[in-house]
Order: sequence, then C-alpha cells, then structure tokens
Amino acid sequence: MSVGTSRTPGAPAPWSPGPAEFGIDPDQLPDGLVVADEHGHVICFNAAAARITAVAAEDALGQRLEKALPLEDLEGRRWWQLTDPYGGLAIRIRQPERNLLLPGGREVLVSAQYVRTRPTGPVHRVVVSLRDTEARRRTERSHAELIATVAHELRSPLTSVKGFTATLLAKWERFTDDQKRLMLETVDADADRVTRLIAELLDISRIDSGRLEVRRQPVDIGAAVGRHIQAYVAAGLAADRFLLRLEQPLPMLWADPDKVDQVLSNLLENAVRHGEGTVTIDITAAESPREGEDTGTSVTVSDEGPGIPEESMNRVFTRFWRGSKRGGTGLGLYIVKGIVEAHGGTITVGRGPQGGAEFRFTLPVSTPAYLT
Repeated sequence: MSVGTSRTPGAPAPWSPGPAEFGIDPDQLPDGLVVADEHGHVICFNAAAARITAVAAEDALGQRLEKALPLEDLEGRRWWQLTDPYGGLAIRIRQPERNLLLPGGREVLVSAQYVRTRPTGPVHRVVVSLRDTEARRRTERSHAELIATVAHELRSPLTSVKGFTATLLAKWERFTDDQKRLMLETVDADADRVTRLIAELLDISRIDSGRLEVRRQPVDIGAAVGRHIQAYVAAGLAADRFLLRLEQPLPMLWADPDKVDQVLSNLLENAVRHGEGTVTIDITAAESPREGEDTGTSVTVSDEGPGIPEESMNRVFTRFWRGSKRGGTGLGLYIVKGIVEAHGGTITVGRGPQGGAEFRFTLPVSTPAYLT
C-alpha cells in the first residue's frame, strides 16, 4: 500500500482504513486520496495521489498537509491559507471541486471534506480528493474540435446560399429561367446539406448525453435495404453494383425504422463512396446481443475496395475518423455506433472476403412482452 511506513519522527502513524472504516485498499481508488489527522499531518497518501502529484508516499506521510500537498489557486494564492480547514468556520464541512495548481503549474481537480466528531466541533480528519484534468481536457478538446468541424462544414453551403440569393435579388431580370433554376437548385441542395449537418449535431448531443430515443416498430430490414439500393440505381449506379442476400426466415425485428434507415444509409454510402466493386449486403438471423433473448438480426455490408488499414480499425467509430480524403465530417460512423447501441445492439468492422471493408451490426429483435 502507498500509505507507506516512513514518516517524520514524532509524527502520527500512517492511517490504513479497515473494512469497517473505509471498505477497500486506498490504492485501489482511481482518484488521488490524501487524508490528514486532527493535527494536520498526512496519514494517508494513496498510489493515485503519488502519481498525480509526483510525490512519493513515504515523503508525504507525516508531513504537514500544506507541505505535502502545496496547492495554489489560479491566481497564485496558497490554497490552504485561504481555506484554513482547521481554524476556519466551524460550520464548514467541505470544499467543492475546483481547479488548483501543483508546483510546476500542473493543474488538478481538488475537493476536500472536513470530518468533525460532532457538528461545529473541531476537525478530526481532512479528506482530500485529487483528480487529473487530462480526461476533462480531452473532452474539452473534443467539443472544440466538433464546433470547429461543424462551423467549417456549415460555412461552405451558407456562403453559397447567401451568394446566390443575393445575386438573384439584385439582378433577377438579367438571368434566364434556366439560370435561375440552376441557382435555386444549388440553394436547395446546400440547404439540405445544412439540415443534415444540424441533424448530425443533434444526434451526437443525444448520444453523448444518453438521450437518444428509440421508437420501436416492426421493421422489414430486407425491404429497407432494397429501398436504398433502388435509390442508388435511380441516381445512375448500375444495378449489378449491389448484391443483396437475404436469409429466410428472419425473426420479426422491432426497431426504430428511421434510425435503422440512417444506419443503412451511412454504411451503404461509405461502401459506394470509399469502396470498389460489388457492395454485398447479407441479412441473416443471429444470436441476440441482448441477454435473455435468443435471436437477433444481423446485417453485413462489405465491398471489394482496399479496405481499412489494420492500425485504423480501433478508430473507425470515433469522432472525426475519415477513411479517405473524399469529403464528409467524419461523424457518420460515430452516430451509427450510437444508434446501434441505443437499440441494445453491437457493431464491428473488419476485412471482407474480397479484401474490402466489412461492417456488421446485430440488433436484438426486441419483441414486445405482450407478443411473446
């Protein structure tokens, strides 16, 4: 245990919480834990605290709290002098979490609890929690990157919309009907692009907050895939570019049809845009990913292109991953994974039989209880 055995001569013995007092070894805690006794000497300094502060436990144990853990606020003031846990207000029982600085300027999240033997009595223990700010920084960087990406993607269509509408309003009579139609069609397409970007942003917000709603209805997954293929053929792709293999019989699938369409649209678009050769869609019954259900429905989309590099496989479903430089926000597969998991399903990526990318998602059939 990092509570250690070395201490300053005459200082209290290190504190090691037993099952009745604490319940677990302090070194098993993910956050830093520092405990000082009623005299302000450190009696517990766990492994996470040693890692975060870069101070060995044996050097901290027995020291005065302000010496073992010299913290400053963001304005350079010494935190222990400001808070004065032992001589401050007798009704104070805690310090809320805040950003403080260690020597050298490293930022940490610190909160403190004052343990009193009786209300308004003297402080018996000061329990300090330390957390590294790296996870928060990663989250903040991710949010900043998301905002920058969306702003960049919105700028282009909005510039186009503004330019064409301003031109039409200023010089309407100078353009032929064909020219006007072309400009308005461009404005319409750019407006659709903005709408899609906003929808993606809302989906990400709901996924990150766990508020993505799933409205389950019976879904004919084979017919849904067929509609997407027909749309591509109507847009000019050869019908033999797609191969749909449908296993029969399939269990009745209860899912959100709009969100299933969103998943299929993204996976098929990726296969067409980034892959080559035939795009093969296999729909089969499978073992349910949900405990307590026997069957599920599995959809596999594979192509014959170069595939995804092995070193990129673990990043495919993260934000902003792009398989190539051919456009896109890099948010689609992140949203796909969120939708599949909101249904209680799973999704994987690998290499297909012909060497291209292969995406496979499996959804539980989720049959309502009144039908079973």
